[in-house]
Amino acid sequence: MKLVVLGLSLSSSWGNGHATTFRGLLAEFAARGHDILFLERDVPWYASQRDLTDRDWCRLEYYSDLADLDRFAGEIARADAVIVGSYVPEGVEVGRFVQRTARGTTAFYDIDTPVTLAKLARGDFEYLSPELIPGFDLYLSFTGGPTLRFIEEQLGSPAARALYCQADPELYRPLDVPTRWDLSYLGTWSADRQPTVDKLLCAAARALPDSRFCVAGPQYPADIDWPANVERIEHVPPADHPAFYAASRFTLNVTRADMIAAGWSPSVRLFEAAMCACPVISDKWEGLDQLFAPGREILLASTTEDVIAALKGIDPAQARAIGEAARQRALREHTAAVRAAELERHLAETMAAKPMAALTGARGMKE
Repeated sequence: MKLVVLGLSLSSSWGNGHATTFRGLLAEFAARGHDILFLERDVPWYASQRDLTDRDWCRLEYYSDLADLDRFAGEIARADAVIVGSYVPEGVEVGRFVQRTARGTTAFYDIDTPVTLAKLARGDFEYLSPELIPGFDLYLSFTGGPTLRFIEEQLGSPAARALYCQADPELYRPLDVPTRWDLSYLGTWSADRQPTVDKLLCAAARALPDSRFCVAGPQYPADIDWPANVERIEHVPPADHPAFYAASRFTLNVTRADMIAAGWSPSVRLFEAAMCACPVISDKWEGLDQLFAPGREILLASTTEDVIAALKGIDPAQARAIGEAARQRALREHTAAVRAAELERHLAETMAAKPMAALTGARGMKE
């Protein structure tokens, strides 16, 4: 299969979770025998923070603007499948270009589904607009569950399928390093996540002054009053994520408000930590118990007291057992190889359905 992907970024993981998602997924997709071209908008904030070291599995090209994208019109037209990702700059115009140019199957891959749907509901068409959705043959969604039915029945998608994030076990694995923090959190600052970070990490840090905490990620406002026992790290590149998790007794998973409301929206950090056998303390949302078993593979917290109870009450052997159980679940169900097989199946099914849909439409017109 010849696949063209137009995504937010492959070259840089700075300030986004898209790059690591695409890297794992597409590397395994290439390993299944497919040919991939990734087209990335050349923007200065990613150009100065590029951390992709190995891309033998993919051809990566940059385009400067919409006019420059036309250089790749022939390859988009000849591709068996073309995927446009969420948050692509000028994504509506990119989507229109793909839909009028591609002759193969077209798909939208939404790594931000609840955020996207909330934006559409308030008329914010930053990278996707309602009229584009029926024009994509396939809507690949970061969110599963009832949201898929909504995308089909209310937004007119011909086919909506879950394609969750994942983690590559070749890259994310347990490491034997000294413990630096009792609880860590790895994530870009977000206004709707910060109250949960304050409640589940910062308040716990103030209550446990002899324990050590860490918040890692870019874009946090300078005026946040971090407790003295919370270490701040501006950016942890993907290559260093396993060591970060290995240095943590527990790590925190915090979910954006729109994703909690939708449910069934696991973050890539959740799978990365699990693959590294780092026990996760997570906020609660619908569908999480279908991904990891609460109490056995993951710990759930709603209050500061829940976090304190975990940090004080779970001994090292119990913590290791929870982390290892999560790793085994992730190895079975949440690897890049599993997702690549799912992507291949979704595209193949859509390709098989297209000729039938065209034939049915032609018959309907004749009748």
